[in-house]
Amino acid sequence: MTKLPLYQQTVANLYQDLQTNDQGLNATEVQSRLDKYGQNALTQQKKPSLLQRFIGQFKDLMIIVLLVAALFAGLTGEVVDAVIILLVVVLNAIFGVFQEAKAEEAIDALKEMAAPNATVRRDGQIHTVKSDELVPGDIVLLEAGDVVPADLRLVEVAGLKVEESALTGESVPVEKTNATLSGQDLGIGDRTNLAYMNSNVTYGRATGVVVATGMQTEVGRIAGMLESADETTTPLQANLVQLGKALTVLILIIAAVVFGLGLWRGTANVVDMLLTAISLAVAAIPEGLPAIVTVTLALGTQRMAKRHALVRKLPAVETLGSTDIIASDKTGTLTQNKMTVEQIYQNGKLVPAGDNPVRQDDPLARVMLLSNDTQQLTDGLAGDPTETALVQYQLDRDYPVAQTLKDYPREAEIPFDSERKLMTTVHPLADGQFMIAVKGAPDELLKRVTQVDNAGEVTAMTADQRQAILTTNHDLATKAIRVLAFAYRIVPSVPTTLSSETTEQDLIFAGLVGMIDPERPEVAQAVAEAKGAGIRPVMITGDHRDTAAAIAQRLGIITKDETAHAVLTGAELDDLDDATFQKQVDQYAVYARVAPEHKVRIVNAWQKRGKVVAMTGDGANDAPALKAADIGIGMGITGTEVAKGASDMVLADDNFATIVVAVEEGRKVFANIQKAIQYLLSANLGEVLTLFMMTMLGWQILAPVHILWINLVTDTLPAIALGVEPLEKNLMAQRPRGRQSNFFSGGVFSGILYQGLLEGLLTLGVYWVAITYPVHANADLAHADALTMAFVTLGLIQLFHAFNSKSIHGSLFTIGIWKNRFFNWAIVIAFVLLGMTILVPGLNGLFHVTALTGLQWGIVIVAAALMVVIVEIVKFCQRRVVK
Repeated sequence: MTKLPLYQQTVANLYQDLQTNDQGLNATEVQSRLDKYGQNALTQQKKPSLLQRFIGQFKDLMIIVLLVAALFAGLTGEVVDAVIILLVVVLNAIFGVFQEAKAEEAIDALKEMAAPNATVRRDGQIHTVKSDELVPGDIVLLEAGDVVPADLRLVEVAGLKVEESALTGESVPVEKTNATLSGQDLGIGDRTNLAYMNSNVTYGRATGVVVATGMQTEVGRIAGMLESADETTTPLQANLVQLGKALTVLILIIAAVVFGLGLWRGTANVVDMLLTAISLAVAAIPEGLPAIVTVTLALGTQRMAKRHALVRKLPAVETLGSTDIIASDKTGTLTQNKMTVEQIYQNGKLVPAGDNPVRQDDPLARVMLLSNDTQQLTDGLAGDPTETALVQYQLDRDYPVAQTLKDYPREAEIPFDSERKLMTTVHPLADGQFMIAVKGAPDELLKRVTQVDNAGEVTAMTADQRQAILTTNHDLATKAIRVLAFAYRIVPSVPTTLSSETTEQDLIFAGLVGMIDPERPEVAQAVAEAKGAGIRPVMITGDHRDTAAAIAQRLGIITKDETAHAVLTGAELDDLDDATFQKQVDQYAVYARVAPEHKVRIVNAWQKRGKVVAMTGDGANDAPALKAADIGIGMGITGTEVAKGASDMVLADDNFATIVVAVEEGRKVFANIQKAIQYLLSANLGEVLTLFMMTMLGWQILAPVHILWINLVTDTLPAIALGVEPLEKNLMAQRPRGRQSNFFSGGVFSGILYQGLLEGLLTLGVYWVAITYPVHANADLAHADALTMAFVTLGLIQLFHAFNSKSIHGSLFTIGIWKNRFFNWAIVIAFVLLGMTILVPGLNGLFHVTALTGLQWGIVIVAAALMVVIVEIVKFCQRRVVK
């Protein structure tokens, strides 16, 4: 026989299964169960040490290629180049470790959330014990302000409300019961006879029996999901791995071909050709790329931090730029996670709360304050969020809250309970009579109403008035607005027996108040901007279907016509297998009444469709999905430490709109890295082709020292400067790149090929002109001039080409030549370093170059400038074809 879920079991059956009773366990049994089940705490995997993290940074293929290149450079005497490569690699590793030092704090944060102590009944006596000493079968006592110390099946309940938003995502505290539930496959938020570890008691009191501790609790399940979740490889990391593999194969092939051809032609001995092949291999490797990527990402994190987006893992910056889906938790992310009075129905009219005048003698305003358990503290209000919203509404309108409470003290009360759904208080009036103030569910309260207060005039309630109230209540409820009804009654004395029959009868209707957890004011615009950028917002919440749909409509995530088919509940999701859901996932934009595992399924389904998914959230229930997503985004203010610890990025202002800003920054980072890659690889290809053709033609154009110096000068500062180029126009109007794109997409690969070929041809052309039309009659001097001109041409071409690379397709003259000051200085410094080899005595001898005449400088500069002219013509033609 299948064992029933906990919420379907009676208390008697649970007592029998757990071998306990309402007097609790004895000390011997507690120790025995503690030995059997272990402490009521969350386990944690061992974290890698700092050294292990550092070593892990060197597992990247691109880094391994660079280390091999450094080894070869050192063995062939190119010590400076070897040192530079090693320095770049080590700095990259240090920065990576620093940025990811706090990447695994989620489980620690869950442990910090746990209640330090618990009140229990053991052997019939009340004790306060450490919460980690609780065992299944313990009897726990709860009251307002407590943190639930373990998963409990509630045995006795007195008006208990528990705030579970960090676990379920539902913004309103849940009214609890001790009744046995009969529903099938109820979600966490609907299991109202259970209280879960780390949730907060906001109202009432209760007694419960511990049914799960430690890793067996709902929070423990989340912790287990976090530990078992795989780290997602970001698109940037995948692209760099692909690039590293492609370059490794290409470099080995080219070096082997050049070495073989050189020996075949007999133009050099084995040692010289080996040096040439190695220098060519080093020239082909963009050794500055890891530094450029790291610096570009680091600068991106700084800019994002200034705009309230705190990045915890460097690759997350770029991942945002490729995001297709933003799956967002509702409560606290899209909404403010605080109940707010939005609509008032009074005197037969429904008006926005802000337009409703509050009079001091207004019976509705008075009942809102009197039938209320909110406590006013020095630093704000404390109590049930629904009740505090009523008081805050009055405070915001300068209503004399404190004086009213003083003038009308509470003489008696009938507390709220989930059966009659009403709360009643009794207060003395100045004339010696008493006011009975009642609030509660509209349908229940109206059963007890016989009169209506209309602007101070009390008359018998008509059938039309009653129907109007019920219609208004229904209309507000369909818009996700929570409605409370308020009524009062004046009596000569406090009823002798306080009961619903003696007190909550013949009431005078005062009005309805509609409350909602309002959406953040900036979110609707952010949703529209995300859609404009081709990004699909998806809302995920623990709230009911109608509430979720209404909020989604208000935010523009779905339209009213889409509500019927675009909203899916957790129970409906359970009925779909993974394959079916993956096929249908693009039909749904809103998920209601979901559990933590549902969120992970949603993220995984989109990822299997090839989409890059960003997941936002603030609760512990969001943590597994945050970790599973391509980029997890936690809330910095309202977010739990669990959510922050599982995130790649944290929003310091909890502003959903900041995500759109971060997406913009991410797209800019990718675009700039792509520019740097196109520049580096086309320049390196130009060097490789020059050396290759030189070997094929039997020319001695460039020595290894020339290639390595050009690499040093042009592969560093100019390439890094491209990483800080300003945002190009219309970047946010483009569709997301998606998971299948890479650094060679969008015409970059073809650009690298033709631009590299162009560089090589221009360099070889200058050498041919110089050797064919020499300035000096002496053959050695003529060869030295030709070599010098080829060397300077190749270097200058790359510096001129850096300007081309400021945009993949845009014209240099429309995006702005001088906007990037860092870039301008980088070109100046690189030009000076290149010119020093020609003009500084001693250096020219080291590089085997000679001083050039004015005509020779003119030829070199014209050839270098042709690089800009020809690329501009090609870009112009490309733009015309695209149009």
